[in-house]
Amino acid sequence: ITIGDETTTLTLEVAQHLGDDLVRAIALKPTDGIVRGQEVIDTGLPISVPVGDVTKGKVFNVLGEVLNGDAIEVSERWPIHRTPPPFDQLESKTQLFETGIKSIDLLTPYVQGGKIGLFGGAGVGKTVLIQEMIQRVAQDHGGVSVFAGVGERTREGNDLIHEMEEAGVFDKTALVFGQMDEPPGTRLRVALSALTMAEYFRDVQKQDVLLFIDNIFRFTQAGSEVSTLLGRMPSAVGYQPNLADEMGLLQERITSTRGHSITSLQAIYVPADDYTDPAP
Repeated sequence: ITIGDETTTLTLEVAQHLGDDLVRAIALKPTDGIVRGQEVIDTGLPISVPVGDVTKGKVFNVLGEVLNGDAIEVSERWPIHRTPPPFDQLESKTQLFETGIKSIDLLTPYVQGGKIGLFGGAGVGKTVLIQEMIQRVAQDHGGVSVFAGVGERTREGNDLIHEMEEAGVFDKTALVFGQMDEPPGTRLRVALSALTMAEYFRDVQKQDVLLFIDNIFRFTQAGSEVSTLLGRMPSAVGYQPNLADEMGLLQERITSTRGHSITSLQAIYVPADDYTDPAP
């Protein structure tokens, strides 16, 4: 949809087909300025994002649009909805992943190609630990990092970018943000956009990749908001009925294939410090 003076384009993702050329769609940008009867163009394509070396040192939104600097020349785009690697291509061996933070390496060592969760309530230091990890690992690891900012504070993203520039690791990192002030459709899809960029580095460039997600709970929260907007019956504690399915579609793609891996570090907010909450 083109809004107002035809300089702003709003992208929507179809979520339900209601029949008679009627669909229910999820907006990926604020809907200010839309009027009834406005023309909608059907692209017939899924959301796709740039992949490859052009993404390094850049900050993107959920649609793959550059937020820091001029537009880039994109030679290849991948759709964000993809199938997980086949079972026979998965890597079975276990290898230690050294973070450089001695207390973690001694007490809770990480596995390369594994998924690590940082559970905690508000303000206990999940984001700070992720920022520290990005600096240390990117310097020692020497590989590619992808950061997904899902529903968190814009201020934290700004601080992270400046710290990465000072540490000299910004040029090895692709950052994708869908922050707290954006619509739920954006927050639900931004993790998939970042993961798609990470998959390209793993599958095509044959690199070991670090994927940081802050905060995966906001992904769940956005899914709950979208589910309510679509009129689905809520499940336990008001969460969406397809909570496990949505989370599975994301997590199954974060894995090691033969010889190459995506190691994921995810901050997980625990609502009101209640570890019995279904989302964490």
